Amino acid sequence: MTDTSEARPADGAAHATRQSPLRRLMRYIPLIAPFLLWAVPCWVLLHAGQHWPLPVAWGGTALFALGLVGMPLAMMRGHGRRQQDRAAIVGDTLLGTVWVLFTWSVLLGALLRLALVAAGVGDGQERARIVTWAVLGVSAALLAWGYTEARRVPRVRRLDVQLPRPGAGLDGTRVVLITDTHYGPLDRAGWSARVCETVNTLEADLVCHTGDIADGTADRRRAQAAPLGTVRATRARVYVTGNHEYYSEAQGWVDLMDELGWEPLRNRHLLLERGGDTLVVAGVDDVTAESSGLAGHRAHLAGALHGADPDLPVLLLAHQPKFVDRAAADGVDLQLSGHTHGGQIWPFHHLVRIDQPALAGLSRHGARTLLYTSRGTGFWGPPFRVFAPSEITLLVLRSPQRAAAA
Repeated sequence: MTDTSEARPADGAAHATRQSPLRRLMRYIPLIAPFLLWAVPCWVLLHAGQHWPLPVAWGGTALFALGLVGMPLAMMRGHGRRQQDRAAIVGDTLLGTVWVLFTWSVLLGALLRLALVAAGVGDGQERARIVTWAVLGVSAALLAWGYTEARRVPRVRRLDVQLPRPGAGLDGTRVVLITDTHYGPLDRAGWSARVCETVNTLEADLVCHTGDIADGTADRRRAQAAPLGTVRATRARVYVTGNHEYYSEAQGWVDLMDELGWEPLRNRHLLLERGGDTLVVAGVDDVTAESSGLAGHRAHLAGALHGADPDLPVLLLAHQPKFVDRAAADGVDLQLSGHTHGGQIWPFHHLVRIDQPALAGLSRHGARTLLYTSRGTGFWGPPFRVFAPSEITLLVLRSPQRAAAA
């Protein structure tokens, strides 16, 4: 008889040996990715058959090399222990710029070159220079547009959401969602005030902030967050933590939001009553809270719903869309989330989809759970939004009872 107890470890060891080269490669990705981000556009713009004069070729190469070295250094000084805002602005801007250059160097470097060959346009050098100017032109236009999109006050996105359980009294309840404001190195106190003024024009019953208020501590970003204290709602203003709070003393942000008059829903709920009917408004800490090591912080849905009547409809605030699996298992009616930024700079959304079940908008999960994922109100890091506009969201809850009566 074969001794399977000995065979299994041997198989496991062989499997580990087979996987070890891949694991070793994964460790080098943080080094390989920045190199490719700078090397690919450098090659496409300067060395792929253009035959630029030597001062142009070497000068351009030196600039790309400077970016390759300078970007990570600036980001470490800006987002690391030193927290230098000027360095963060430089590093973040370089990251957004090189991502756009990389993307369009790959796309136009291949597709446009093939199209020019097929059309019989010019010789190799002429085609290469057309590609260079096309990449530079498209990238410059997208960066200028993306910067404007990132810095403007978001447009209001309005939609009706019909839920299966709310009574007729809840029909027409106005819920405003802001999220991922990411107050940070670029001072956006004025932008913050204008966002809050826009929210106040929407006459909300409930205003929600689903986390990632800022990059930095509450003490450091207080001036940018202060306008949140001016937001008005007829019933409540509620807030849950995002993952970025746990990089920056999350409890300080909870305390500041409480001070500004918002209800931090840390694994608890409140009741919103309207027209004789009741909505359970619950919130959970971000899914990264427990690993932060901060005492008492974790995502705990059972705690958030403890004591709530199971027959009442539930609106849940959870920063990351992927929490919807737990929400659907517990029969939550509507989850509001942010986190994804809609990808922020195209085509980064393809990477977001690997980690999250939804990128933006309304989606259904399980038997009755709806998830609304906002593209975010602000921006993270690079001050650009390309094909992923920011938003302030107005959701008007609709009751099937009122619809049937109509």
